[in-house]
Amino acid sequence: MKKFIRKAIQKLPKLTPEQITNLIDLLADENELLSIVIDSMENGIIVTDTEYRIQLISKTTKRLLPMQNETDDRVLWAVIKDHDIADYLELHIKRGDKIDEEEFYIQLGKGLSVLTVTVLPLVLDKKIQGNIVILRDITDKKKNEAKYRRAENLASLTTLAASVAHEIKNPLASMGIHLQLMQKELKRESCLCKESASEYLDILSEEIERLNGIVVDFLFAVRPMDTRMRPESLNELITELFEFTKYELEQYHITYETEFDERIPKIEMDKKYLKQALLNIIKNAMAAMPDGGVLKVTSYIQGESACLDITDNGSGISEENMAKIFEPYFTTKDFGSGLGLTVVYKVIREHGGEISLDSQEGKGTTFTISLPLPQKERVMIDWEGGA
Repeated sequence: MKKFIRKAIQKLPKLTPEQITNLIDLLADENELLSIVIDSMENGIIVTDTEYRIQLISKTTKRLLPMQNETDDRVLWAVIKDHDIADYLELHIKRGDKIDEEEFYIQLGKGLSVLTVTVLPLVLDKKIQGNIVILRDITDKKKNEAKYRRAENLASLTTLAASVAHEIKNPLASMGIHLQLMQKELKRESCLCKESASEYLDILSEEIERLNGIVVDFLFAVRPMDTRMRPESLNELITELFEFTKYELEQYHITYETEFDERIPKIEMDKKYLKQALLNIIKNAMAAMPDGGVLKVTSYIQGESACLDITDNGSGISEENMAKIFEPYFTTKDFGSGLGLTVVYKVIREHGGEISLDSQEGKGTTFTISLPLPQKERVMIDWEGGA
């Protein structure tokens, strides 16, 4: 159709009045169809020129976002009534920042809606002609996600409570047995000798300490974390960790290697919590290499994330256990609470990151951690990559 219209326009001087009328009708029909399609979309659409003036706006947009009555040929942020969205768009579009599904909460009538805003360049013949702003209402999606999280949290809490009950039962049973032995001895001898009393009290003290450890670990796993985020160097954090553990690694006959991407900027983190999480992974690697081995940490940038690969050449993890590795109280060791990797998972998620692992029995394990880069650094890296 486009080719036909272009050819017809080229021959315009030779067309009869009737043919020109037909061509105008054809253009009007195509324009009307385009408007119907855009207005029928669930997402709101705004098109601006290179001066940020509105050229096209869909009906859905006006339903999703409170706007001024007059919008034609006015600057985008001047017609948006929500000041947060208007100010955000003005700042980031002028700076040329990447805007991909940025979330905003807006008041519509009596209800609160959640919108995502995405801005794409409007390109014609490899030249930027303006911007396309896409608005998506994710209110229902957010509600469903919240319901799912509540159900998931309840299921996790149920599993966690059952695990805690199981963990507590063992020291309580041990304490009960030794108290019964003390009672029997008291009935039989009318008193306890110092040696027997000391032995029983040592065992009871040990089991009480064990119970306390279970409770402390449980509370850490379920309580919200009081994170204090500051810009810190990920590479320096790894260096500090290896300085802290190098003597212990030597005792295990483990050598460590690092390969750092120096482009990684400072990222927002709570250094104390993140160091503890990474230390837990290193401790797991040490346990997986009882006869020694190599532990390597590699940092790099991937997309909008700073990533770490922590690799050992130890005993590895079976495919069956890999699916359970982050579950509370799951452990393959004869000691420990089984909350180490649960804590790691919680810390990484609290930092807005992701953690995954790849492992083969007898060959080793790699934990991959990704943490979000600051928005400004993402834009700079994208720009350098596209240069």
